[in-house]
Amino acid sequence: MKTNNFYRILWCVLLSASLLAVPMQSAFSCTRAVYFGKEGQTVTGRSMDWLEDMQSNLYVFPRNMARDGGLGDKSLKWTSKYGSVITSGYEGGTADGMNEKGLVANLLYLTESEYTALEDTRPAIVTSAWAQYFLDNFATVEEAVAEIRQEKFRMVAVAAPNGIKGNVHLSISDASGDSAILEYIKGKLVIHHGRQNQVMTNSPIYSEQIPLNEYWKQIGGTTMLPGTNRAADRFARASFYINAASQSANPREAVAAVFSVMRNVSVPRGISTPSQPNISSTIWRTVADQKNKVYYFEDTASPSLVWVRLNQLDFRPGSGVRKVTLNGNPDLGGDQTTNFKKAGAFKFMAPH
Repeated sequence: MKTNNFYRILWCVLLSASLLAVPMQSAFSCTRAVYFGKEGQTVTGRSMDWLEDMQSNLYVFPRNMARDGGLGDKSLKWTSKYGSVITSGYEGGTADGMNEKGLVANLLYLTESEYTALEDTRPAIVTSAWAQYFLDNFATVEEAVAEIRQEKFRMVAVAAPNGIKGNVHLSISDASGDSAILEYIKGKLVIHHGRQNQVMTNSPIYSEQIPLNEYWKQIGGTTMLPGTNRAADRFARASFYINAASQSANPREAVAAVFSVMRNVSVPRGISTPSQPNISSTIWRTVADQKNKVYYFEDTASPSLVWVRLNQLDFRPGSGVRKVTLNGNPDLGGDQTTNFKKAGAFKFMAPH
């Protein structure tokens, strides 16, 4: 028995050493996980890890908004079918959000992302508008995947104001627990569709994360889990904990469980890792209760949560864009459903 344990530990050490050789150049190291509670209690959580303040705020977008992909005449154009609550990034993109049907979209970084060639003449969507396109147009993952498989548009990467390349992949989940991971690898759209796709982090690409995670499943999460901040390790921890957590029908318990998992895979504020400059602190977290349509936001510099009850919002055409200002307001806390103020819609960041 002692010999078996020795080789088991040795194999873990060797595997961890090999993972350190995996290129990890992402500028932020977010994590997303979907929780399956009882009686249809579905909750999606994510952390946003970034190297600076993104000036994020909460917005309400109504139905029937005229939209485009951010590149003028070259853009894909659509009119929003569904209202949504979103978290902005740099007041120039949708980083995260949930629509009134319970569809959630989470934008995460992926170094390996390569989009379509410049000579592609299809209508375009900039990466800063990608998540909003899904929130505006779809109620379920199944219909979203069916539409995007037709590849009617091309993606154009947009750098953040600090110059970091806009290499991102996208996760979507719905109130039924269905999920999809969307990546552009070597110019080709790759879709991983199915309820089993609960967790997403960053590099390596999703198809390579799965076998790494399978190894940790065999080791057994109750005895050993990888503990670093690297994407592959966070993937393993989130995958284990999101399913090991008590699967409750109580929305308070479900939301608390997801927040606890997202905090477990977060990166401490102000952490300095000179040998791993890709690892950034967690600046905020969101948790979306997709059954009860409540969207929670947690600023890691704030002592309080804020939340929004989508079932109590007016999404009717003409109701207008509204905003709760989070940036510069770290003491804000509690239910913000009635505190949105009229605001203009931000323009999606586009290439200079």
